Amino acid sequence: MILIADSGSTKTDWCVLDNAVVLKHVYTKGINPFYQTQEEIAIEIEINLVPELKDLNIQKIYFYGAGCSFPEKKQLVISALISHFNKADIEVESDLLGAARALFASNDGIACILGTGSNSCFYNGTEIVENVSPLGFILGDEGSGAVLGKTLIADCLKNQLTPKLKDKLLSDYKLTPAIILDNVYKQAFPNRFLAKLTPFILEHIDEPSIFNIVYDSFDAFFVRNVMQYDFENKKVGFVGSIAFHFRDTLEIVASERGIAISEIVQSPMNGLVEYHKRPLIP
Repeated sequence: MILIADSGSTKTDWCVLDNAVVLKHVYTKGINPFYQTQEEIAIEIEINLVPELKDLNIQKIYFYGAGCSFPEKKQLVISALISHFNKADIEVESDLLGAARALFASNDGIACILGTGSNSCFYNGTEIVENVSPLGFILGDEGSGAVLGKTLIADCLKNQLTPKLKDKLLSDYKLTPAIILDNVYKQAFPNRFLAKLTPFILEHIDEPSIFNIVYDSFDAFFVRNVMQYDFENKKVGFVGSIAFHFRDTLEIVASERGIAISEIVQSPMNGLVEYHKRPLIP
């Protein structure tokens, strides 16, 4: 049996394959070794994943995760997984390689992620050969849920929204300036907190001040990331909840930058399942 994981900072989708057939899906909280220790990751796996996989003989694990681009971070996740699956062969790769494999399989293209965070790369059909560092939501992550939420809440607190929108945002999410500052500067996973505000943005996308937040952030993503690659005659694909739910605005910005989007999917899991099924099918 094969266990495939697609993990962002907010949630992890686990899928079990048995002889190229999808046996089950399990969802847990996001796993990110930049924000979590090995022990914290192991506890999340123990509490929310292991009980769902009782009596299943997991022989191979493919884990694609946010924060898994560096060897030391990969090893941290491997060690957490080994503590519960010590007989499995474990491969940990970045969520970006997972997105590229899901979108393009063995073909080349520019793979982009717009979820809680953002990222992009040029993929040659086998591996990532170019990558503009995303830099996280403080220095980069243009177009991501965390950056959209950060801009929204900053505009709210600096009175750049209409009074009606400002009051509704604070009321809907039961927020005060003190609660916001505590979540952003003192609590764990401030990116999750900020990204949770994106449903409000989607609900009010017809408001010019809200639309401009999304438009400007997507435009920055293209300019500061995608347009650094040789994108002419290349497929440009997107995965992630932000790309999926804001696809109309994303396609407007891409078109104005002369970029044709080949595919937008909410989750890479279906593509990853197909990618890993191929060697199993006679």
